[in-house]
Amino acid sequence: MPGTIGECFREQARAGPVVFGRDRERIHMATYSVSVLGHEQVAEGTMAFRFERPAGFTYKPGQAVDIALMDPATGAKGQHRVLSLVSAPCENELIVATRMRDSPFKNGLKATAAGDNVQLEGPFGSLTLHANRARPAVFVAGGIGITPFMSILRQAAKDCPDQHLFLIYANRRPEDAAFLSELKDLEKENKYFHLVATMTGMHKSASAWSGDRGRIDEALLKRVAGDLLAPIYYVAGPPAMVNGIRQSLSSMKVSDDDIRSEDFFGY
Repeated sequence: MPGTIGECFREQARAGPVVFGRDRERIHMATYSVSVLGHEQVAEGTMAFRFERPAGFTYKPGQAVDIALMDPATGAKGQHRVLSLVSAPCENELIVATRMRDSPFKNGLKATAAGDNVQLEGPFGSLTLHANRARPAVFVAGGIGITPFMSILRQAAKDCPDQHLFLIYANRRPEDAAFLSELKDLEKENKYFHLVATMTGMHKSASAWSGDRGRIDEALLKRVAGDLLAPIYYVAGPPAMVNGIRQSLSSMKVSDDDIRSEDFFGY
């Protein structure tokens, strides 16, 4: 297992670059060299990474950036991944979160220390909140698919728009649910925000849970959003989950124009 950034660069030379879905959306984005501020665990197997925010860097809640490791010896760009911003535009730093796996990029990112530099490109992505505030938003997140919605919900807590926001959030166990405590606090602070969290693997959990259990299905979608007037749905998570939710929404006669989705690879 690579333990340093340099070792990760040697691993990349063997493996070659890996590019995921959202990279294909980019045409030309600004590039910055930014310092790492720190990182911490936000759920079992999930870490958040904090970076300095470059002067003049602007973005919309829900957008993403490409983060590339830099070889400390040569300054060359190495392994990179597209990650949604968890931070909101009202914050002074940039934050991303990711499920940790034994990969050259994630090992290298975890090996960074405060003061190390990475290359950041962006922002980009269109999983952003619609402009018509009269229409409710229903966010459907599976696992680390919560990240773009955290940015949107944090900004909403700052702006306090009178727009109804619903989040259906699925995880295996409470221990795996990144930002769950913060989401509960946001629900208390914002009367227009409603959280429904569900767990699919409580038989493997040591935590108490009194909320929903089971996968997000058509019945749960109808319970949460069935009576809403012209909601727009946002879906993010593993590809199979996203596809299943889109099929459920289609059977509910929701127009494709009212569904926006994003697959999260690399679980």
